[in-house]
Amino acid sequence: MDDANPIILYDGVCGLCNRLVQFLLRHDKRKHLRFGSLQSDFAGAVLRRHGLDPKDLDTFHFVENYDRQDERVFDRSDAVLKAGRALGGVWAMLASVASLLPRALLDPLYRLVARNRYRVFGKFESCMLPDPSQRNRFLDT
Repeated sequence: MDDANPIILYDGVCGLCNRLVQFLLRHDKRKHLRFGSLQSDFAGAVLRRHGLDPKDLDTFHFVENYDRQDERVFDRSDAVLKAGRALGGVWAMLASVASLLPRALLDPLYRLVARNRYRVFGKFESCMLPDPSQRNRFLDT
């Protein structure tokens, strides 16, 4: 797997985030997305490198060009749209259409969901372990 492959950093104990990761695993036909929980040392190092707080679990991040000079980290609605585009096909088209909406609408909607995610979707005691067949796509377990 190429280091340029995008990385999704997600809240490993969040029910919604874990469902999102399962969705991405199912629909990533090229199998190029990689994953790391926000609670990991790996995620902490990446986020600190970009001046982001690794203790902020209210978002997930999309890391582009990991460990390269042009590495970039996207969060909130930008990360959701990047993840959709990375899937290709109909998901990329939907993400492109959604990106026409103003961030002033998208980010507050994202924050509303993030604030209520544990209550609505549940919270696990610890990060879930990936299926052994997908273990190589996870960077922190």
